[in-house]
Amino acid sequence: MIYREKETGLLIANTDINPLLDKLPLQEEINKSASNMILSASGWRKVFAKSGDEEDSSEELSLEDKYLSGYIALSLAKHLNYFGDTKDSNKTPPTVLIGMDARPTGPAICDIITRVFISLGINVKSLFIASAPEIMAYSALEKDKITAFLYISASHNPIGHNGIKFGYNGGVYTSSVIAPMISDFKEFSSNEKYIKIIKDAVDNADIKKYEEILDNVETQKNLSLSLYREFALKIAAKEKNSNEFLNDLKEKLKTTPIGIIGELNGSARSTTIDRNFFNEIGVKSLLYNDRPKEIVHPIVPEGENLELCRTLLENNYKEDKDYVVGYVPDNDGDRGNLVYIKKSSGKAEILQAQEVFALVVMAELSAIRAYDKNSKLAISVNGPTSNRIDEICKALDVSVFRAEVGEANVVELAQIQRDKGFTVRILGEGSNGGNITYPAKVRDPLNTIMSLISILSDPNIFEEYRKRVHYTNPELSIENMINSLPSYTTTDAFSPIAKLHVKSSHGILKTNYERELVNFFSENIEKFNSLGIFGWEEYQMEGTSCVKGMGENFRSAPYKGGLKIVFNDREQNPIAFTWMRGSGTEPVFRILVDCKDLDNNLYDFLLEMHIKLLNLADM
Repeated sequence: MIYREKETGLLIANTDINPLLDKLPLQEEINKSASNMILSASGWRKVFAKSGDEEDSSEELSLEDKYLSGYIALSLAKHLNYFGDTKDSNKTPPTVLIGMDARPTGPAICDIITRVFISLGINVKSLFIASAPEIMAYSALEKDKITAFLYISASHNPIGHNGIKFGYNGGVYTSSVIAPMISDFKEFSSNEKYIKIIKDAVDNADIKKYEEILDNVETQKNLSLSLYREFALKIAAKEKNSNEFLNDLKEKLKTTPIGIIGELNGSARSTTIDRNFFNEIGVKSLLYNDRPKEIVHPIVPEGENLELCRTLLENNYKEDKDYVVGYVPDNDGDRGNLVYIKKSSGKAEILQAQEVFALVVMAELSAIRAYDKNSKLAISVNGPTSNRIDEICKALDVSVFRAEVGEANVVELAQIQRDKGFTVRILGEGSNGGNITYPAKVRDPLNTIMSLISILSDPNIFEEYRKRVHYTNPELSIENMINSLPSYTTTDAFSPIAKLHVKSSHGILKTNYERELVNFFSENIEKFNSLGIFGWEEYQMEGTSCVKGMGENFRSAPYKGGLKIVFNDREQNPIAFTWMRGSGTEPVFRILVDCKDLDNNLYDFLLEMHIKLLNLADM
């Protein structure tokens, strides 16, 4: 393994042991392991636990997965023109910033990658465990010194999974950048000659350079935390000077104190700035399960995995009424879903991911509109983000643009709209929860919390939205903010019903689905009409594009983008949609239904129809 972490006392370094020993894997074994790797711009992921069990919390890698880790390093090195035929010997060596979430297999993967980089002559700065927003803030503020970052994480996937995100200047690489890297990885992992290249690179890594990297971890981590604090304050301050914003907020919180519960579940957020940041801005905070790797419940912060935080918040609220909100991150700490106190009952409630995103969108856009009535505002979201966002944006005179699922797609689309003259302050993927607040290019629970603090400490913000949607209760509370939002029912993206396993290719499946939908709609037109639906439109989402149209001519091979059917009422206003897409990070086919609450069982009807038609199409 690698590293010695002083804070926890964990033994995390032993550079005297050759991690590959003398045994070489068979190419067939590497092929088999590589075939299980999901490769996309959202991340490269597989089960890295040696047993192959996705719930296995052991630290050990199989021999073939050690070699896959080496091929990951080669893929980035080639992209940076520092390996193979593209290497420029006159070029200044690139510097790669490496970090990881709190998964057990992270150090072993990082060990191989670091040794390969050293052998290739690539400079390495290492943070050990760091949250995704932290490493990306570092890379954004130090973009002239950091050529790329490599982050070892499988985000919300179970504990036995792991993977990689690559990026630069605060954001992950786009699909167009990742595509040739994927091709390179496939070449390295399928060609037997690269076994010896990795073996030699690991054997010949300069141990003194490795030890220098390890000795510098603490210095790099302190710098990273400082840069992250600076970046988080810059985002929260919007156009204000950070110090001016900080002093103003402290004064507001003296009269409207706020308390926050963080249930960190042993995630990478356990090693970052949360506690000190809350103290600095004058917010009360209590953090639980805040030692890295001490994971006490499943990783994805959805449903029952928020129950512990809900209980903690409710218990603390009984003792101190200032505690009104709690958050739970995933393992890399870039998503924080919420629980809140419902003042009318005194009980804590869990917010769904789509509700969290809608709440923050309302807060951020209302904060702008409260003091700027006329600016040209827009928001960038993914295809399965609930249409409640469209209603919020319509009330605030904000344009909505949609992209395919994938953080990189949403971030890129936002920049495209900025280049066209829009102000895009808030963006994200409602289907996954959390938000991206410009200039950040990644979700961050700290930004989510700061959006809520902003609206709770300034009555003018909620008042702006309340009047626009004709919500009558003026009391400033999270409960009233939620009640003022459009009411929708949306499939939880992580519920079992939202994941299917299909046999057909995605192109054939979608073509068959369209045929079945046309037939089903015509055969059940009276039923649709009775439920308020009088027509539908189809949209295809690929990368940053969202195109209206039905059929293969509106899709591109390999036909893995999102397909969305929008159902309209008599006045051709959208009231519901169905959506489908193969996951880029899991071996499943994801589906979702979003429906305006009309008290007529429309959601249940569409969900049953959606699954039925997909089963008929998957023949």
